[in-house]
Amino acid sequence: MIGAIIGDIVGSRFEFAKQTNRDFTLFTDECSYTDDTICTVAVADAIMNHRSYKESLHDWCRRYPTPMGGYGERFLTWIESDDPQPTGSCGNGSAMRVSPVGWLFDDYHEVLDEARKSAIVSHNHPEGINGARCVATLIYWLRTCRITKDEIWSAVKRNFHYTIPTLSDIYKIGSEDHFDGTCQETVPYAISCFMESQNFEDAIRIAVAAGGDTDTKAAICGSIAEAYYEIPEQFITKAFDYLPDDILSIIEQFYGNIGMQME
Repeated sequence: MIGAIIGDIVGSRFEFAKQTNRDFTLFTDECSYTDDTICTVAVADAIMNHRSYKESLHDWCRRYPTPMGGYGERFLTWIESDDPQPTGSCGNGSAMRVSPVGWLFDDYHEVLDEARKSAIVSHNHPEGINGARCVATLIYWLRTCRITKDEIWSAVKRNFHYTIPTLSDIYKIGSEDHFDGTCQETVPYAISCFMESQNFEDAIRIAVAAGGDTDTKAAICGSIAEAYYEIPEQFITKAFDYLPDDILSIIEQFYGNIGMQME
């Protein structure tokens, strides 16, 4: 979960940018949490505190109506409705918020089902559901050592029908005026960035440097990377400095639930 939040914060100031150099300062005054963090916290809150995904997402997004970068147009309409209904979206919002599912459930079929439930309240397009399921399952597989990093290519292709592009192809697209806002683009891009990385920091830098929807790509990549790499303690401390108390409270509860101590 904190891997996604760190990716979101670091990537926030580069959103809509073209592909850039990997040598940049990770945390600056221009960074902030965005809708990616808010929605991730909402999913964790729903699971841990026995709320529906719809109720929790609606509540948290209304608490924070103007995050850095705002909400997508279709999802904003969902938030503003008093009785929001699924929008048919395949946007990458379902995948960027799903990481708590991969940690809080310990059965493969349950992970798939809960990822679907977390998506369909707003992103009920088959690609929106598939993106959420893929990210949650990768986290589950990696944290439980059910697959190795080298097996991800084939496992993702077999189970979720994604062909993971090469990093050079992603960077070529990122250098153009293209915004990767759908699950079917962003999820395989984020997986590729993780696959090419050597450690957590490297994963975040690669994802942000790819351009496009940098906060969401880095959030998804960071959520997967957290299940495989150790996150430097100073990154966690830095990220906490950007977050309000109610978000920090859910994060503390989350890591208590999975038996990990957060400083």
